[in-house]
Amino acid sequence: MPLETDQDIARLLTETKRIALVGASAKPERASNRILKFLLDQDYDVVPVNPGLAGQELHGVKVVSSLDAISGAIDMVDIFRNSEAAGGVVDDAIAIGAQSVWMQLNVINRPAAERAEAAGLEVVMDRCPKIEIPRLGLMKGDNAD
Repeated sequence: MPLETDQDIARLLTETKRIALVGASAKPERASNRILKFLLDQDYDVVPVNPGLAGQELHGVKVVSSLDAISGAIDMVDIFRNSEAAGGVVDDAIAIGAQSVWMQLNVINRPAAERAEAAGLEVVMDRCPKIEIPRLGLMKGDNAD
């Protein structure tokens, strides 16, 4: 069952340190670009993932081509792909030993969520950390009220 209570989501966001953001965009108007910047500003270690941008930098961070191209452990895989494509990303997250998967707003893939949970990952669907972090009072740094 995906995490739904404020307490569970706040715990996950507090425990998470390193995030792979799949579907990162170089376009400033795209949500994935803005949320990458927001998460970096919240002191998360974020690795942008986009095969078309691999080797470039977004907000000062080098983009990698895939989850398995990341060295070191990943706590959370934040998925900016459509619901159908999210399934493959979840499978990749399981394969690299991620602790959780976070499917963005309007990204819902129940079979993928079930596979992730069966593999021991925590799952969030149809939510955005840029909404949840301030709503739950978890803001850090210059962005805190």
